[in-house]
Amino acid sequence: MTSGRVPVRDGELYFDERGAGHPLVLLHSGSLDHRMWDGQVAPFVRAGYRVIRYDARGHGRSSTPKSDFSAYEDLRELLAGLDVSRASLVGLSYGARTAIDFALAHPDAVEMMVLASPGVSGMQFTDPAILALMQQQAEAAQARDVDAYVEFFLRAWVDGPQRAPGAVDPEVRERCRQMARDVIDAHASGTGALRELGALERLGELTAPLLVLVGDLDSSDIHTVAGRIEAEAQFAASAVVPGTGHTLAMEQPAAFNAAVLTFLERARLAR
Repeated sequence: MTSGRVPVRDGELYFDERGAGHPLVLLHSGSLDHRMWDGQVAPFVRAGYRVIRYDARGHGRSSTPKSDFSAYEDLRELLAGLDVSRASLVGLSYGARTAIDFALAHPDAVEMMVLASPGVSGMQFTDPAILALMQQQAEAAQARDVDAYVEFFLRAWVDGPQRAPGAVDPEVRERCRQMARDVIDAHASGTGALRELGALERLGELTAPLLVLVGDLDSSDIHTVAGRIEAEAQFAASAVVPGTGHTLAMEQPAAFNAAVLTFLERARLAR
């Protein structure tokens, strides 16, 4: 394994990489970090990929934002620093959101994409359960109640609106709790704003083969976005992973890994 930091504008990104072969970049969910992919690295390396995962700015071991930044341009600088001109991307939630913006800004740098539980820049949340939890999270932030803030994050984006906390694997929930708490402890002082492309109205410009994966217990907003990507992107397929919510790569790693590797292999053979 190689790990280190790559300089980006006004900061640096922590990464680790393993394996050799085609570059495969893993982009984590918001409020989590590169550790969420612990169940994917070894299987993807065994399948013959150079697996690169990193902490987005404001997460994990990467820099705290001190000025406005673009996550997709951070990714461009990371790849340049690692001498990668073209890669396949696997992103979950915020990671998928970044991958979409990157593919629109730098289409020649993307071979294939897997977008899990996808967010898209420019989307609006309408699911009443998610909106209520986001409001409770905002109130916890105002009260500086970090434990409550993290708990409402878990309720929205790990449990999901259709499950009670006790229905979720406690190990997955605790891993997410620790990562989210680490993000707050390390990056609460951040002042820079995230700049995005507003990709929701540009999905038809996505030209790389892509697979959309969504858990059947995720919020209606994520299902709506997943449907739009499949309908509007030029070469898209989708699948629903049963019995799981937003963090499906952590909850159902075997099913997730099989779906990703099968798609990548078939897409490469078809080209």
